[in-house]
Amino acid sequence: MSETRTETGDPVHRARRMSGRDPHEAHRAATPLEALFDLTFATTFGFAAAQFAHLLAAGHYGVALTGFGFASFAICWAWINFSWFASAYDTDDWIFRIVTMVQMIGVLVLAIGLAPMFASLEEGAHLDNSVVVLGYVVMRVAMIFQWLRAARQDPAHRRACLAYVVAITIAQVGWVVQIVLDFSVATSIALAAVLAVIELSGPVIAERRDGGTPWHAHHIAERYSLFALIALGEGVVGTVASLSAVVEEQGWTLDAALVCVAGMGLTFGIWWVYSLLPSARVLHVHRDRSFGWGYGQIAIIAAIVATGAGLHVAALFIEHKAAIGPLATVLSVAVPVGLFLAMAYALHDYLLRRFDAGHMGLLAATAAVIALAVAAAAAGVDMAVCLVIVMLAPAVTVIGHEAFGRRRGEAVPAGEA
Repeated sequence: MSETRTETGDPVHRARRMSGRDPHEAHRAATPLEALFDLTFATTFGFAAAQFAHLLAAGHYGVALTGFGFASFAICWAWINFSWFASAYDTDDWIFRIVTMVQMIGVLVLAIGLAPMFASLEEGAHLDNSVVVLGYVVMRVAMIFQWLRAARQDPAHRRACLAYVVAITIAQVGWVVQIVLDFSVATSIALAAVLAVIELSGPVIAERRDGGTPWHAHHIAERYSLFALIALGEGVVGTVASLSAVVEEQGWTLDAALVCVAGMGLTFGIWWVYSLLPSARVLHVHRDRSFGWGYGQIAIIAAIVATGAGLHVAALFIEHKAAIGPLATVLSVAVPVGLFLAMAYALHDYLLRRFDAGHMGLLAATAAVIALAVAAAAAGVDMAVCLVIVMLAPAVTVIGHEAFGRRRGEAVPAGEA
């Protein structure tokens, strides 16, 4: 993308025509503004994970899962919409930058509203998600402005852009109604489910008009990998919390070393498994596979954040601040790890459109490792040892791929590289 510069070579961010980026642009990479935008989501994930962990540690599983599910969708969906739009229409002019700042403000408002939302679910009278929804609506209204600008300045994709505007607007009216009217928890959740379907349907309808928007496959794959890194930060936070708990209780013992290795090994293993997805190469050739891939990432990101929250639950257990036993504590880590790995395999096969029999063996071995960790917890094995066993779950995939993957021909088929 051409850039206006001063006589000294400094960039000038004058308004530019939003005519769409080249989807085959060479060396397209994430921008510093996108990285700055992602930082706000790191904060939001931290708030959501902390609330989730404390409710799990208290044994309030239904409330924890409901609140975390709502928060995860709001956070991920807002990020997804910005990222796909930026992949197609990032002008990096002053207008785009200011609107992005408004969206960042919305993210922070959403983060502030997470605590009262979780608390209202725990009380059970009504769902106090007004601040969360307010922050979400701020982000989405900013996106309406962006899509309207693109529709006006990019006639070739006008119908696609306007389809986004219509879907987002309808959904935001529904979210505002939820703020204004005091619904019961059940009614609020039902309405949220309907509005989520509208939100998810918007891109599917829009991208089928005028050939869709000019998003860049390699750029969007990189953006998702960076988003996964933001989510993995919760694994580091959870590891530090668990390590601190052990050191405070026992000092620098073998358990402290095991907890540190388990937490970082688990975080590193999840990162390694995620990096095995052939996302950019396949999406570059098969753009129609972007919907299943992009929406499936919501579950993957949520599972990564939940794993970090599970490590925090382990810290609370070690500090004797949890109302749950060792089995439930280990499950709070093992379940999201299992979900992440299952989704990673599912997305891999979805992208390549083929079933790999070798994956069944790896999945069986992974399930066996997780089952061993759960059995160890039930038998009263030390928590640090149980966490080390859970750490081996993603290691099964990493070792399997590195040792046997290329020998079995797991590379992307010819024509998709």
